[in-house]
Amino acid sequence: MLVAGGADGTGRALGSAARFDPVAKTWSAVRDLATARRGHSSTVLDDGRVLVTGGRGADGKLLDSTEVFDPVAATWSPAAPLRTPRAGHSATLLSTGAVLVAGGTGARGGGEGTLDSAELFDPRAGNWSPAKPMADARSGHRAAVLPGGRVLVVGGALATGGRPAPLAFCELYDPAAGTWSTAGSLTTPRRGHQATVLADGSVLVTGGEATGIPVGGRFTLAPLASAERYDPGTNTWSRLPDMPGGRSGHRALRLRSGKVLVVGGTAGPAFAGGFRNATLYDPAGHGWTSTGGLADGRTDFAATELADGRVLVAGGVTLSGPAAPGEAAVVTAGTEILTP
Repeated sequence: MLVAGGADGTGRALGSAARFDPVAKTWSAVRDLATARRGHSSTVLDDGRVLVTGGRGADGKLLDSTEVFDPVAATWSPAAPLRTPRAGHSATLLSTGAVLVAGGTGARGGGEGTLDSAELFDPRAGNWSPAKPMADARSGHRAAVLPGGRVLVVGGALATGGRPAPLAFCELYDPAAGTWSTAGSLTTPRRGHQATVLADGSVLVTGGEATGIPVGGRFTLAPLASAERYDPGTNTWSRLPDMPGGRSGHRALRLRSGKVLVVGGTAGPAFAGGFRNATLYDPAGHGWTSTGGLADGRTDFAATELADGRVLVAGGVTLSGPAAPGEAAVVTAGTEILTP
């Protein structure tokens, strides 16, 4: 597992990188990124290299720079810059081997705004080309590759001048035609959510921040406990039983068993404390069951399933309870492994 960049407790972008050996259970430092960055994307290419794209630099400015990590030489090399500097975008490996970058936050109208633009990276040619824009500008969304190769873009947020507004709108990108089409809208607008492709090709979406939109005549600052499923055959979303508790900034991984592990996260309005608890979704019965929790509650962390079925969790914000004025969030270097 490669971890590169991110932010420290003050929000400052980092340039350090490290690699995890699942056999020895140890981390080793690798060469730093050429540019410190946060809010970027990392995409494993077909040949095993890793493309790191955009984000914000140490000065907070939006980046158009990209870098490629070679796991054999353990080195970074510069790649062609993005056509548009951006952060909070999605980056998706297509069936063609190209990488689709869509949306995010970028420069608009003399300031910053939400982007609808998209572009494609060709790993063989090493260059970027414009792709058709999405119908809706969005940042902090999720992208999932469906059977057949289409990409489903889910929710996200639109900058409105105040608190970003969560979106219910979804779109589909067809790599063969190079076009976008409208997908069914979420039953609940979401940002800070997760989208996970299930074994049958449907997509599970979980949680997210409080929408700021009254539901059933009531307004709440609690994060969303709701979950829903996208059916590619009917292009519609349907509500599922709620999770045991609401969460945002969590991670959701489909395990080799077919079940989905939902772990960690946080709640508003401070978004400062990380959750320890974890739950499993069973697509067969559409039910939720509790499973072993984290030793340290955390949010906005890295998580992946290892080749032997174990789950590795690393980093994230662990501060439990609101920070004092001027206090930095507690960012952990801690690592945990779950054996399902």
